[in-house]
Amino acid sequence: MQDHYIGIDVGTGSARACLIDSSGDIKALASEAIKLWQPQQGYYRVVHQSGVDVGHIKGLGFDATCSLAVFSENDDQPVPVTGPDFENDGNDRNVILWLDHRPVQETDKINATGHNLLRYVGGKMSIEMEIPKVLWLKNNMPKELFDRCKFYDLTDALTHLATGNENRSFCSTVCKQGYVPIGVDGSEKGWQEDFFEEIGLGDLAKDNFRRMGGVNGINGKYFSAGELVGHLSDHASKQLGLQAGIAVGSGVIDAYAGWVGTVGAKVDTEYGHADESAPANDLAQASTRLAAVAGTSTCHLAMSEKPVFVNGVWGPYRDVLLPNYWLAEGGQSATGELLRHILETHPAHKEVLPLAEAMHMNIYDYMNGHLRELAEKANAPTVSYLGRHFFFYGDLWGNRSPIADPNMKGSVIGLSPDSSVDGLALYYYATMEFIALQTRQIIEAMNKAGHNIQTIFMSGSQCQNDMLMDLIATVCDMPVLIPRYVHAAVVHGAAMLGAKAASADAEGKTENLWSIMDRMSKPGRLVKPGTNANEKKLFDVKYEVFLEQCRTQREYRSKVDQAISAWGLENGK
Repeated sequence: MQDHYIGIDVGTGSARACLIDSSGDIKALASEAIKLWQPQQGYYRVVHQSGVDVGHIKGLGFDATCSLAVFSENDDQPVPVTGPDFENDGNDRNVILWLDHRPVQETDKINATGHNLLRYVGGKMSIEMEIPKVLWLKNNMPKELFDRCKFYDLTDALTHLATGNENRSFCSTVCKQGYVPIGVDGSEKGWQEDFFEEIGLGDLAKDNFRRMGGVNGINGKYFSAGELVGHLSDHASKQLGLQAGIAVGSGVIDAYAGWVGTVGAKVDTEYGHADESAPANDLAQASTRLAAVAGTSTCHLAMSEKPVFVNGVWGPYRDVLLPNYWLAEGGQSATGELLRHILETHPAHKEVLPLAEAMHMNIYDYMNGHLRELAEKANAPTVSYLGRHFFFYGDLWGNRSPIADPNMKGSVIGLSPDSSVDGLALYYYATMEFIALQTRQIIEAMNKAGHNIQTIFMSGSQCQNDMLMDLIATVCDMPVLIPRYVHAAVVHGAAMLGAKAASADAEGKTENLWSIMDRMSKPGRLVKPGTNANEKKLFDVKYEVFLEQCRTQREYRSKVDQAISAWGLENGK
């Protein structure tokens, strides 16, 4: 007879739904690839699997990638964003994914303004953000089509479609867009009119930014995470197989749902355990916990009571998760994708696959075991000793944080002609080491600027890689907490947003999100830093080399660009 809540996560490659009870236990979980996903089937199945009466489901929360969704102002229908014709082909392709890198010139134009609001996105906008994508659409769409478009972050679009609210509500939309909260740094409307005019989007500033979501309290409503936006509409309830009237909470970007789903877990780092007997969480602990949401890429989220500005780290964003608190987001453009790429492009990959399959193991567990066998055969004191003279810098897709340089590439020192499985193992290990070293670089940059990160709360598929988790803990010299729901920490966080919305009283006031997280978060497994003093010295030296590889690559590019500048060719092309 408990109340239950549903979380819905729309990721880059799949969509998931989970159903939790009032204590936070997951009762059912469903997932489908986005290319094949049909909403009514996916959502219905998670309820069907649980056996829970739909009448006991009281709240619903969404999260999604920070992608741009475009609709028509006239009839609220999807507007296709696929050029060059932008014609509706029947698929309603109205979302530009976060990793779409079309707006190169638009991003450069925006950052060339040097506008003050860029301080609130880490110093400059990323090509992955949404304002550059809106500007690209204006530059490429037929004018009559662009002029009738309205723009949502994907999460806010899902919330809007679920409730059918006529009035715009927004939470995720303002993240990564240079929105400065009203009353902060002279901001009067949140959105900055002079900025929109300067970059060529002045038409979106008209009517109090109606097409961007409006101005809070005038023609729009800004919500923090999980606040009651509205209730499930009749139309949406039929599509989802749920009862109309269910409370719908303000959604968040998927990485932020990972913060909600992990950092509230009780953990006692002093005694080395993570369980229900650990001391109760105090809100002050939120500022000491880094949420690392690690999938295709990795996002690093840190909370603070006051704004902390870090070059190359997105934000700080106020009120996004907890009212009056600021959130900063660092990140690595490719981590899971980097590991996959290194493995699949090596000559020994085809040899490794059948070996792993024969042992009923995934390729990562197999490679970790192979590395340990190599260390044992070589009488090496640690696996890290095997890679002592192999230096890999892995920003193959550019750098998101902390140098925020999209032109960064990879580099290797220590290459040999070894194309065997042993050679692949060394390359794979060096890639994990790079991920750990760059995590340390991001944390050090954030703490130097004023954050107080002491523990890493992981989520995402990479949590299953025990060697990588050990590396991150030891290289960063801080505990790493692995969540109980390794595969569902993000969607678990989304369900907590539904629980918050369902707690609304007659005036719409809801329970504090932190207290919900404290009650519903589940203890996980604690990974403590290694204690081998010699290995610590090795990692400190490898970190120095890593920083040098990062610095010298940019220096080399600059020297070459100066040398070829007389040719008058942009970027050497």
